[in-house]
Amino acid sequence: MKSFSVLLKSLVLSVLLLAGTAFAADKVDINTADAAQLERVLVGIGSSKAEAIVEYRSANGPFKSADELALVKGIGLKTVERNRDLIAVGNAAGPVQKAGSAVGAAPAKPVVRR
Repeated sequence: MKSFSVLLKSLVLSVLLLAGTAFAADKVDINTADAAQLERVLVGIGSSKAEAIVEYRSANGPFKSADELALVKGIGLKTVERNRDLIAVGNAAGPVQKAGSAVGAAPAKPVVRR
C-alpha cells in the first residue's frame, strides 16, 4: 500500500511538472497575433486591451520591442515586465515607414513612462 501511495504521488508530480512546462512554452508574437491570441497568452490583458494592441499596431506599424507595448493606452510598464517572457517581437512584413520619416533615421529611443 505504501509503494502505491509513493507511485501515485510521483505520477501526480510528473503530470504537474509537464503541464507547467507546456504553459511556459506558450509565446505570442505581438506583431502578428490577433486579439484573441494576445488575450489568451498574456497575463493581465483582457479583450479590450488586446484590441487596443491590435489597433495601435495597425495605426503605428509593428512593434520594435516589447517595451513599446507601454505606449498602448491602458498598458503600463509593470504589465510589460510581467509578460516579458511571453512576448516575441517578430518582423511583420518588413518595416512600415510613417510619413515624413527618413530611411536613415536614428534608432528609436527606449520608452520611458512617467
